[in-house]
Amino acid sequence: MMLFQRKDKGPDPRERALWGDLMGLGMVFPIAIALGFFLGRWVGGKLGHARAGMWVGLVWGVATGFWELYKTTQRLDRYDAASKKDSDERHDG
Repeated sequence: MMLFQRKDKGPDPRERALWGDLMGLGMVFPIAIALGFFLGRWVGGKLGHARAGMWVGLVWGVATGFWELYKTTQRLDRYDAASKKDSDERHDG
C-alpha cells in the first residue's frame, strides 16, 4: 500500500482523513481528560463536592477519549474492508 497515493487515481481523500483522525487522537486523549478533570472539579465545587466532581469529570474524560478511539478504529476498519474489496476486484477482473 502506498501512502496517500493510489496507482490508478492519485491521492485518496479517505486515507488522508484517516491519517488526520489518527494524529488527532494524540491530542484528543489529554484534552478530554484535562477538560473532564477541571470541568468536573469546577461543577463539583459549585455543588459543594469538588472532589467527587473531579473524579466524575476524570472518568468522563477518559471515557470520551476511548470513545474517540473506538470511532476512529471503526472508520479504519471500514476503510480497510473497502480497500481490500477494491484490491480483490482488481485482481479478479
